Amino acid sequence: MGPVTTTFADTHPGPRSLLPAAGVSVSALLLFGVHLPWAGYAVLVVSLVAAFLLDRPLFRDLLLIALGIGIVSTTSVEADISWDMFFLLGAVLTAAVAAPVLVDRIVYRRQAITFPWITRRRWTRLQWAYVVAVPVLGYLILPAYFIHSGSYQNWPPIQTPSEFGRFFVGVNAVGLWDELFFICICFALLRRHFPLWTANVLQATIFVSFLWELGYRSWGPLLTIPFALLQGYIFTRTKSLTYVVIIHLLFDAVVFLAIVHAHDRSIFPFFIY
Repeated sequence: MGPVTTTFADTHPGPRSLLPAAGVSVSALLLFGVHLPWAGYAVLVVSLVAAFLLDRPLFRDLLLIALGIGIVSTTSVEADISWDMFFLLGAVLTAAVAAPVLVDRIVYRRQAITFPWITRRRWTRLQWAYVVAVPVLGYLILPAYFIHSGSYQNWPPIQTPSEFGRFFVGVNAVGLWDELFFICICFALLRRHFPLWTANVLQATIFVSFLWELGYRSWGPLLTIPFALLQGYIFTRTKSLTYVVIIHLLFDAVVFLAIVHAHDRSIFPFFIY
């Protein structure tokens, strides 16, 4: 079989296909959002079995998403900047992307998972405006969220230069990983079977569940849900991984500054909240 590239579904699937896909997304909510591992794994396995029986092509793609979810679930993704966790989480997240890609290429012998860094499309004025707007919105929203909700305490205080470096690298590395896994793997594979907004809601459920465990709690989902949905929508419009990564890293730059400031108000004292 020759290479098969990603195709997008334009039809409306029946519940036979939607229910197993929704089950895989709900399993992430159980694993990362409410920390019920046995329930999460049970839902994940039942969903895959249902997909295998009802829609074999969907099963093949859900299996790749489930593989990544399963790998991530092997460790806590709660914020921890110790050296041990820095390398452990880095290895786990790398495996969660590499494993589905390798199965897609070697076992399935296709290229359904791609990472479109270069599209040769010029950015529109609206895209440039959004690049400027994202850090401005982050400046206006994130310090108020972290400080007034107390969610900044889900990240450890930063005290040494080494910790500053690990935290900065970690925030940006996880931001990059988010786009590789949730958008280029979960969303892209779901789009092979479902219309835009169905696939987008399914990937956002996984995305937001992960971010909840990471530390975006309290009223954090009011920020992370629209962010996850926008990233999926923007990726659909631009077909550019580079663009959504830039957006994400600009946002995460403000996340880094805001969390450090929240722990020590004398550092980066230029926020308004």
